[in-house]
Amino acid sequence: MTEKIVFIPGVGEVLLKKSARAKRVNIKVAPFKGVQVSVPQRVTFANAEKLVLQKKDWLLKHLPKMEQMENKLTEFTPQTQFRTFSHDLVFVSTKETELRAKANQTELQIFYPPSTDFQHLDTQHFIRHCIIETYRREAKVFLPKRVKELAELHQFKYRSVHIKNAKTRWGSCSYDNKINLNLHLMRIPEHLRDYVILHELCHTIVKNHSKSFWDLLDKVSGDARGLDKALNDWQIEVF
Repeated sequence: MTEKIVFIPGVGEVLLKKSARAKRVNIKVAPFKGVQVSVPQRVTFANAEKLVLQKKDWLLKHLPKMEQMENKLTEFTPQTQFRTFSHDLVFVSTKETELRAKANQTELQIFYPPSTDFQHLDTQHFIRHCIIETYRREAKVFLPKRVKELAELHQFKYRSVHIKNAKTRWGSCSYDNKINLNLHLMRIPEHLRDYVILHELCHTIVKNHSKSFWDLLDKVSGDARGLDKALNDWQIEVF
């Protein structure tokens, strides 16, 4: 058995799932996925369940946050008006039996059969996956160019730019000045996107968040602390 569902009073159903990659029991709370627990091969489901019970207070604290995120997420239907950075989301009814997607220069088209249940999680996951992949393609075209422009403007030097679908960070800069940027930057306003890029470019000079770092970032961005605070109003993957 590779999976087991257990019921914990106050928490609800919890999915325990064996993982060859997991080195320890890892508990995750995710919107529309609930509580999922990765269990190393050497750990029994019984022991994993005991650990989850020990973390019950932590779960009860985080479940309301998950519900808040679920309420903020768009439920996509054929009537939904949505646009990525440069693509309009368009729903097209078809006689085909399965959902499929196609993107051109200006549209992300979702082809759906008449029987499609748009409230079903699998349908919403498919649409969100297509949107995220569209953001990824847009990011790979736009972000490296914008990094180059801002680096030249402020005389920064860096090695490369990589696009990631990170869960918790908008960007990062490695010790050897490789810049990683989150594809979800394509969702946020231009001035905040530039702020994140400048933040990582400043790390090519100052590798920590000392006063000298913030002084440099304030110099090139105009209002580092204010922009950083404004960025906190945006949540990665919540759209």
